[in-house]
Amino acid sequence: MATIALESVQKIFEGQHLAVRDVSLTVADGELMVLVGPSGSGKSTVLRLIAGLDRPTSGRILIDGQDITDQPPQRRDLAMVFQSYALYPHMTVQENLSFGLRMRRIPPAEIAARVAQTAAHLGIEGLLQRRPSQLSGGQQQRVALGRAIVRQPKAFLFDEPLSNLDPALRLETRAQLAVLHRRLNATMVYVTHDQEEAMTLGTRIGVMRDGSLEQVDSPGVVYGRPANTFVAQFIGSPPMNLFAPGAIPSLDWLCADGTGTAPTIGVRPHDILLAPHDDPEADARGKVDIMVSRRNTTSPTSWY
Repeated sequence: MATIALESVQKIFEGQHLAVRDVSLTVADGELMVLVGPSGSGKSTVLRLIAGLDRPTSGRILIDGQDITDQPPQRRDLAMVFQSYALYPHMTVQENLSFGLRMRRIPPAEIAARVAQTAAHLGIEGLLQRRPSQLSGGQQQRVALGRAIVRQPKAFLFDEPLSNLDPALRLETRAQLAVLHRRLNATMVYVTHDQEEAMTLGTRIGVMRDGSLEQVDSPGVVYGRPANTFVAQFIGSPPMNLFAPGAIPSLDWLCADGTGTAPTIGVRPHDILLAPHDDPEADARGKVDIMVSRRNTTSPTSWY
């Protein structure tokens, strides 16, 4: 596997649209780095720059310390899995998996061994003689993953590969991908707009907005100690509650800076406890607008 590094990378498209702004990022050998952010945040452009499908306007891209900024995609030895499956419809699954290896003139015995091993990893051994039209969406996506895995590249790049699957299949395939990462110990860069996907898959996650990296850290740190209010409200469902300076005077002293300026206070919903109306130690008072009932086996109705 490989280490991937971006050094002060910028990308300006025609019309002077700044898609990526001075991004510096290192993806360690064997790490699963997830880039997450809203549409238009630049995450897919970063992936395309790593793949060589786009060239940065400035900055450098390195793999294992070697500058590959000007190398064409075919010389980077990276495998990319797209949102669309892009399987060859006239080929069987086995032929789809082996096609790239045959083009590289890999010996037939090695091709057969690699295809068999990859099919076993993904649980598609029984599908090898089928064509894409005979497969479900989840099966097609596993074949697309297999086509990348069988190459044994330096690193894998994923551009929202699960977005076309229904929720149940998406959850199942996400779990398979996490297991696959641990089994292969592979370097992966994964792009998604789904924060739940980012939090459950990533060794680290990079939160992007307007072409910039707002924060890069482990999922727990990004969730528990967001770098700014954008990250605080983008990561987490429901999002963090933000209180303007002075909104809760009893809490301002906890994190005022040296000048005594009260900061914006962020509180995750699960950290808010309801107190009796007359509790003198309550930090704030509020009004409950909606109560959702949930039936369980111990009482007719419980409230939360």
